[in-house]
Amino acid sequence: MSALRLLLCTDMDRTVIPNGTQSETPGAREWFRRLCGDERICLVYATGRDEHLARQAITEYQLPVPDFAITDVGSMLYRITGDNWDSVDLWQQTIAPDWHGRLHADLKRALAPIDQLELQEQSKQNHFKLSYYLNLNAQSHAIMARMEAVLENLGVAATLIWSVDEAAHVGLIDVLPKSADKLNALSFIARYLGYDETELLFAGDSGNDLAVLESRIPAVLVANGQSEVRETALQRAASKGFAQRLYLAGPDGWPGNGNYCSGVIQGILHFYPELRDTVQRIVA
Repeated sequence: MSALRLLLCTDMDRTVIPNGTQSETPGAREWFRRLCGDERICLVYATGRDEHLARQAITEYQLPVPDFAITDVGSMLYRITGDNWDSVDLWQQTIAPDWHGRLHADLKRALAPIDQLELQEQSKQNHFKLSYYLNLNAQSHAIMARMEAVLENLGVAATLIWSVDEAAHVGLIDVLPKSADKLNALSFIARYLGYDETELLFAGDSGNDLAVLESRIPAVLVANGQSEVRETALQRAASKGFAQRLYLAGPDGWPGNGNYCSGVIQGILHFYPELRDTVQRIVA
């Protein structure tokens, strides 16, 4: 039998960062940090945060430093060694063709007539990420449909990502190359490092994670994930024949209540039971 190795990719906010309304199992982040110190685990974070905010969260929440980070909603990829975050230029080259030579400024100019859109700060933009605020009272579906028509007219293959900043009570729309999602980025890292899909595990909590949760890649949905996401992920994974590759963490699992880091660990143990002894030593 070949030696165990695991490429673990997890979302950050409300997955390993306990910033949702549900309770965190005491000690779970420390368990997760110690488990990720195992040399058999290669850790990747996939987040909408930029490099600065991802680093800030790692420090603030005392999370393990990853080996890679997919940031800016999939538009950036970093390889991390110590305190150095080095951009993986090959990822940028991989997603660039979707914009067919169009620049960030070209997309911004084309979308300017949609006056309900408010550009986010420059720090939240990059070459392959164009980000806007949208009032929550606005007709988001109609506005996004209009944006999609403009981008299609421009010859750009783009994905629009809608999310809500609950603290600021404002909608967020990110315009990205179509291939710049978590599923493609994780698959890219796996090829880059020579992992096959049986050595991967993804953990998430929200609609932005559905592309991976419903895929053939083994995945865990933490217990604090949105109920509609759980239903959708289960339905889609089953329809594709991947139901056995999606694990739902919960209070009946071990260790902890299945929320946040404890849910990620439950998922690891579901797919990699040979790590149970290691986790038992950590939790004891």
